[in-house]
Amino acid sequence: MPRYFIIFSYDGGAYHGWQIQPNAHTIQQTLEEALSLLLRGKYAVVGAGRTDTGVNALQMAAHVDLPENVDITQLKYKLNKILPQDIAVIDIRRVRDDAHARFDAVARRYNYFVTTAKSPFGRRYSCRVPADLDFDAMNRAAATLLEYTDFTSFSKLHTDVKTNNCRVVHAAWRKLNDNSWVFEIEADRFLRNMVRAIVGTLLLVGRGKLTLDGFRRVVEQKERCAAGDSAMAEALFLAQVKYPETIWL
Repeated sequence: MPRYFIIFSYDGGAYHGWQIQPNAHTIQQTLEEALSLLLRGKYAVVGAGRTDTGVNALQMAAHVDLPENVDITQLKYKLNKILPQDIAVIDIRRVRDDAHARFDAVARRYNYFVTTAKSPFGRRYSCRVPADLDFDAMNRAAATLLEYTDFTSFSKLHTDVKTNNCRVVHAAWRKLNDNSWVFEIEADRFLRNMVRAIVGTLLLVGRGKLTLDGFRRVVEQKERCAAGDSAMAEALFLAQVKYPETIWL
């Protein structure tokens, strides 16, 4: 069967992350059930990665093999009709039959939002932080991430990955308005809990509890206990998954 990439977004608040797991409601399970209902068969989707409980996605990708005669325009329309309001299909695109949503991805970008002001509406998707944070110091610390490849200090313990090496190509805080900032980080791959652990440690720098040299030592110790607490999940968004142009048909 021909292979397609489904590009979609979701609010992760009601789900136990992306990956199917027993006795838990997940994004992958919800998408597979919708496809199976519409196409009257069993269809497995493979995601570009897995997001943790509560984490959101502005743009996620997953591949699936579909029947030859499927009407993609109608399928997109019908998926959006039956999927819950917190999952939206953006596009369905034909790819090479050997294209892989996870292994062919060349980069992923995450956004983490913080706010220094109390907001009844923004609290759901932003982490409240002290107003006197030193974002210049946090940016100096963030810039050092590009000098390292082993991010064991920011990885969830006891994961099944073969290596904790990642190539970070961008990491910086950007001001959105008087009260809001976003941390943008891009790498070829990310470890479980990595972005939230980095943000939690950078917040220590911003509060003056960790120096730039201290931040370097955290990375170089390669121990999770050396880093700060993980920042809240709800303020984290998978912003983009990048692929080589050669996979699209």
